[in-house]
Amino acid sequence: MSHESDAAAIDADREAFRNYLRDHNLPATAQRLVIADVVLGTDRHLSAEEVASEVKARGASAGTATVYRTLEVLVRSGLVVERDFGEGFKRYEASRGVPNHEHLICTVCGRVTEFRDERLERMTTLLAEAHDFSRQRHRLVIYGLCGDCRRGPAR
Repeated sequence: MSHESDAAAIDADREAFRNYLRDHNLPATAQRLVIADVVLGTDRHLSAEEVASEVKARGASAGTATVYRTLEVLVRSGLVVERDFGEGFKRYEASRGVPNHEHLICTVCGRVTEFRDERLERMTTLLAEAHDFSRQRHRLVIYGLCGDCRRGPAR
């Protein structure tokens, strides 16, 4: 995706969130909009704490409860997906119509890398069929060390 289409997608998501709020009789408060901007404007998987920190860095203020409630609204709207990587807290990412994708998580630095592999998609379907199972979706998370952490500190 080019930078221009990224910006257009983010703008479309912002507008969709405003419409969702209006359609559900929820006020489009400044806090809600800045929280949405933070999550919709990144390709990272942010924790609620990271969202709150970024909101503060942008010179806005939103309490922890407001951040969590807004994240719930964003998830209900379908614009944001909640992820649980077994870290004891949830992470959030813009859905942006992204097809199913998998995650690699570094157990040292916490970096999350997304990937797609059509071979894996076919394999999960074949495995499900072999067990007389109708596959709807799957989730794969691979834990290990990213290249930077594996190589160690730069000398």
